[in-house]
Amino acid sequence: MEKEKVQIIDRLIQIMDCFTIDQNDLGVREVARLTGLSPSACGRLMMALKNQGLLLQNHESRTYSVGPKSLRWAEVYTTNLDIRNVALPVIHELLLETKETISLYILDGDERLCVERMESAQNVRIVARIGRRLPLYAGSAGKLLLAFLPEKRQEEILTRTNFQPFTNKTITDIKILQEELKTIRKQGYAFSDGEWVEDAAGIAAPIFDMKSDILAALTISGPSFRFTSEKIKLHKNSILKAADRISRDLGYIGTQIYQNYPQ
Repeated sequence: MEKEKVQIIDRLIQIMDCFTIDQNDLGVREVARLTGLSPSACGRLMMALKNQGLLLQNHESRTYSVGPKSLRWAEVYTTNLDIRNVALPVIHELLLETKETISLYILDGDERLCVERMESAQNVRIVARIGRRLPLYAGSAGKLLLAFLPEKRQEEILTRTNFQPFTNKTITDIKILQEELKTIRKQGYAFSDGEWVEDAAGIAAPIFDMKSDILAALTISGPSFRFTSEKIKLHKNSILKAADRISRDLGYIGTQIYQNYPQ
């Protein structure tokens, strides 16, 4: 009896997992095909989910969509979320894996703000200070946050920005920067080498919230001489996987960005 109850719960979860942002209007037969369950079993279970407010049914098309109770649960979950608390275990794992400084930045007005960091134990390392505000146009984290903003917001920030060179590699031409931002958005990560601080490199990946909006940038940073082409490739895969984990813990269910690393 207990085993049967567990199986029913598993099937209910299977059914709910069929609904996504891009696929939020499904009929019984579609769900049966996606889950491998029989149409009759799906029909009974989906009716039970409807009665509990977890699914809604369109009376004309007879298709189902996610119901209001799901939103209530989501609100309870997100209300108790703190990005730092969610990210800390992943940041620690990333530090142990890469042995480089790991930082977490959020957008703060027209700047980026460091809200968490764990420093490398190596003698030569990058030091990041929590609470420090830095420009958006120089460095991997700043460029990444800019790249994933809505176009209008991005333009507003760039228009207000007083571009100053911090090194001879700082991008101060707005058109060149805009082209790089397009590339960053397309590839899903940002890299910089000596743009903010000479001989310092970094690679950043986006963290998204449940609405698929950019929430933060997760970065691996260290001295340029350690960022060889092979290390950059390894760090890229590591940072994308880590950012994916954090995003999903925050309710993100998209897939378009994190396909840039091998599964």
